[in-house]
Formats: sequence, structure tokens, C-alpha cells
Amino acid sequence: MEVILLEKVGKIGTLGSTVNVKSGYARNYLIPQGKAVLANTTNKAEFETRRAELEKAANDKLATAQARADKINELELTVTTSAGDEGKLFGSVGPRDVAELISAAGIEVVKNEVRMPTGTIRTTGEYQIDIQLHPEVHANLHLIVAAE
Repeated sequence: MEVILLEKVGKIGTLGSTVNVKSGYARNYLIPQGKAVLANTTNKAEFETRRAELEKAANDKLATAQARADKINELELTVTTSAGDEGKLFGSVGPRDVAELISAAGIEVVKNEVRMPTGTIRTTGEYQIDIQLHPEVHANLHLIVAAE
């Protein structure tokens, strides 16, 4: 299915690109999320009239994400939780917990932006957590997990 992207979508294309994607991906994700429209003649003409507006909105989102990333890069957060003698946690620290910690520090982050490729944290120690605020903007959070 051919669609016109209304914003940058990772590994697919940038704003204004006409790309072929699987129909389910377009129908179930790109179009309902407002990231793309079908590439027909009417939508192409409408996109060209709105192009400057969409580019300005994309630049504003990028600037906002970069400002948030700068604040997150400066943070060093500590979470204390119950742990055994060997440092193994009773429970875990997951993306939702990390997002709540950052939000409590005054920077709004949702759990979908927190990237933990190795899974949840189950031992005490120091960790670098990747936060993806925008397809082009990543921040690193220094997180210390300590026992109570």
C-alpha cells in the first residue's frame, strides 16, 4: 500500500516521502496514529498545500524533544527498593518505573519512550538507560538502583 508520510517514521522514511508499506501496517498503525495518509491524487495535492505547516510542526517537535533530552542527560536518579543480601531485587525496575521517576523529577516521559533492550532491572547497581524522545533524539539516563 502506498502512503505519504506526515512525519518521520524510523526505518521507513521522512516527512513527505511516498513509500510502500504492508497494508496492515498502514491501516492499523500509520493512518490511525496520524503518521501517514493514503497516496492518492487528492491527498497528494492536500499534502503539498500543508507541507510548510507540517515541516514547522516537525521542527517544533524536534526542538522540544532535544530540550527534554538535554535535561535528561544531566539527570542522575536513584531508586531504592527491597533487595536480598546478594543484591537481587525483590521485584524489578521496569520502563514504567523509570518513566515515573523521570516524571517525578520534572521532565514528562511516557513508558513507551524508555528503551530497555536487556529487559527489566533485577539487581542493584548503576545503569545507563536509553530514552528515545523522537526518532532522531535519544537521551541517556544514569540510574542507580540501591537496596533499602
